[in-house]
Amino acid sequence: MSNIAKAFENGKAFIPFITCGDPDLSTTAAVVRAAAANGADLIELGIPFSDPTAEGPVIQGANLRALSGGVKTNMIFDLVRDLRKDVTIPMVFMTYANVVFSYGAEKFISTCGEIGIDGLILPDLPFEEKEEFLPICRRYGVDLISLIAPTSENRIAMIAKEAEGFIYIVSSLGVTGMRSEIKTDLVSIVRLVRENTGVPCAIGFGISTPEQARKMADISDGAIVGSAIVRLLEKYGKDAPEYVGQYVKSMKDALR
Repeated sequence: MSNIAKAFENGKAFIPFITCGDPDLSTTAAVVRAAAANGADLIELGIPFSDPTAEGPVIQGANLRALSGGVKTNMIFDLVRDLRKDVTIPMVFMTYANVVFSYGAEKFISTCGEIGIDGLILPDLPFEEKEEFLPICRRYGVDLISLIAPTSENRIAMIAKEAEGFIYIVSSLGVTGMRSEIKTDLVSIVRLVRENTGVPCAIGFGISTPEQARKMADISDGAIVGSAIVRLLEKYGKDAPEYVGQYVKSMKDALR
């Protein structure tokens, strides 16, 4: 059984997203530990990329801050090695196919398996092209996580049938970012997913308040939050871990 399944064993999962190296890697490490200590069930670690097409301005800004601070993929691998000394909850990387290609897919994914990364999310990888990475991911025990968007329509069942780890359901069209309301018919999407797989699904994009998180978790198996956490990092910098910990606790409490 995938290690990611553990994230969904204690009721609804809360999944925070953190951009590695924003503002620096020691702060990232402290933020991850604070999130884990305050009830995060799984953590998405963003590997910064110069052209993050799925991201809105908040996470784009985090990518640019991290890259201008000199963060490299090898340094992020070392960060995870250190985190794995005491952080036991599942962790996945979220990045772009180009990052994996330029590092060397085999080398990148084998390192993920070695350091204890449980899954890989590549938002710019079309479902039809996942075979480029899937066999390597399977070889090293890393789940290649599928995304389902409102535009997936007649492909939802097909994507769900082949999903591993968990399914990332994109709540809204457009890029990441906080939204005042989410209008997509997510109930129908989740119903179709559940008819085709037993793999859990969590909803992300646009969630920032405990009320929104509870609403999304009522429909699905969990809620994913990125921009609201990245905004705390932007605001508080090196002092952010304490604030992120409080925020994660408030979100997890809302899901209990």
